[in-house]
Amino acid sequence: MNNIRNFCIIAHIDHGKSTLADRLLQITNTVSERDMHDQVLDSMELEQERGITIKSHAIQMDYELDGLRYKLNLIDTPGHVDFSYEVSRSIAACEGALLIIDASQGIQAQTISNLYQALEHDLEIIPVMNKMDKESAMPDKVSEQIIDLIGCDHDDIIEASGKTGMGVDKILRRIVERIPPPKGDPEAPLQALIFDSVFNTFRGVIAYFKIANGEIRKGDLVKFVATKKEYIADEVGILRLGMESRDILSAGDVGYIISGIKTAREVKVGDTITHVRRPCEAAIEGFEEVKPMVFAGIYPIDSDDYEDLRNAMDKLQLNDASLTFEPESSVALGFGFRCGFLGLLHMEIIQDRLEREFDMNVITTVPNVSYQLLLTNGETLRVYNPSGMPATTVIDTIEEPYIRASIITASEYIGSIMTLCLDKRGNLISQSYLTAERVELIFDMPLGEIVFDFYDKLKSISRGYASFDYHIHDFRPARLVRLDILLNGEMVDALSTLIHFDNAYTFGRRMCEKLRELIPRQQFDVAIQAAIGGKIIARETVKAVRKDVTAKCYGGDITRKRKLLEKQKKGKKRMKQVGNVEVPQKAFLAVLKLD
Repeated sequence: MNNIRNFCIIAHIDHGKSTLADRLLQITNTVSERDMHDQVLDSMELEQERGITIKSHAIQMDYELDGLRYKLNLIDTPGHVDFSYEVSRSIAACEGALLIIDASQGIQAQTISNLYQALEHDLEIIPVMNKMDKESAMPDKVSEQIIDLIGCDHDDIIEASGKTGMGVDKILRRIVERIPPPKGDPEAPLQALIFDSVFNTFRGVIAYFKIANGEIRKGDLVKFVATKKEYIADEVGILRLGMESRDILSAGDVGYIISGIKTAREVKVGDTITHVRRPCEAAIEGFEEVKPMVFAGIYPIDSDDYEDLRNAMDKLQLNDASLTFEPESSVALGFGFRCGFLGLLHMEIIQDRLEREFDMNVITTVPNVSYQLLLTNGETLRVYNPSGMPATTVIDTIEEPYIRASIITASEYIGSIMTLCLDKRGNLISQSYLTAERVELIFDMPLGEIVFDFYDKLKSISRGYASFDYHIHDFRPARLVRLDILLNGEMVDALSTLIHFDNAYTFGRRMCEKLRELIPRQQFDVAIQAAIGGKIIARETVKAVRKDVTAKCYGGDITRKRKLLEKQKKGKKRMKQVGNVEVPQKAFLAVLKLD
């Protein structure tokens, strides 16, 4: 165990984490020159395109220092706020962390929130200033920020570049010298933490784990504590670029287990593995059920593709257990699914993967969050969909989820960012200067307000320099109303939204105006109305396409024209009763982009 080092990498998106990991793998000869390509750990096409890590990976490297051989286990972590629970489990499986900070951008919000998690788990932090080869690098400024943040010495900060390989030898040496070997008792009952899982079409679910105590052998009968399921370990082994099987893994090792599990829901990240015959006394702390935060309906464009969409969602869920979905139907869109996502990036990724991997064309409805309703009879109800709300007469109060948001930005953008947050019904909790030019703002904000376009606006008003991180704080009562859109008196349930009373009138009016532009003209007038309960608050009309029936009447008595117009009017009326208005897909997307 003295020769094992388990470490993770903490970094904000685009600070060069995957590139630096590539250099570590190259120098330790873990990946041959032939297999080497950029972002070798980001195996998904989508990850390489966007330059972000979506799924965390683990890999073992061999490193020799002063004649001793060391096993270095790198447990990679996603960098985006949506995946913070997965990051926390990866951190719990390590004894040390590389804190990577871009020398041209400085410290960002996600870095700070993950760093605090690492410090709570008593990890040894090794600060690395990456991208030192760039002309825009500001080493003096950024090193001061790092010293202020973690209280290290100037000499502790390693200057490196993932692109050129500068400083990578120094990082490996520092990992061996500074990070303590794992603590654990190989003789104790088995206790292993699952920090990730992947699905293989032929082998079933493969769980990645780190052994805290005890040892596991091939063929052992094991039990997963949270799900209370028992399995036989068909194969255990270590993670290289591929998987290498071993007969036995002991305390401190990081590896994988294959036991023929066919459903992803039976393996939960954060769960503990133990032996059935000699179980451990308690599970490893910190396990939580991952709760979706943002909900949206996903419908096939062609209703015949419903079964194909169900199969695609099932397969996606095997690779991504944090995706939840249940069938739902809509009058406007037919049959589809109400899906729960960890956040907006997660939602975008699922949409992209449905299109790329399964060739599915889908419509996504307006995303919304879950609300807690206290009814007049004392019951509590969770509502995920505005059209599923009971009548206002039986609702006592509606509570909405609030987040605690941390925004780090340059001091020149404070004014505009505060205006943006206050417009979104935020409350400023604190404001602290990290350095003379960088400030951290803490806000309490309703999650429903940031779901649409908050992140885009924040990036544009701060020219990309503000970073944003949040966690769910609590539920608070709010004056929310359900805004419905009616077309010719028929409600379009897919366009219903829950909105704060103060914003309802302006939002309803803008929505009607936008729909008037997008809905094609029919043979009859189409009335577009926004309503709260039984009260119409805004109306627009799409004028009918009319044939000039009086064209053939030149001169003569007015009654001849009147007769033709009356006849046309009757036809239009009859058509209006049987005709239905198609809402184009653009209209659903336009609601998301309403400014």
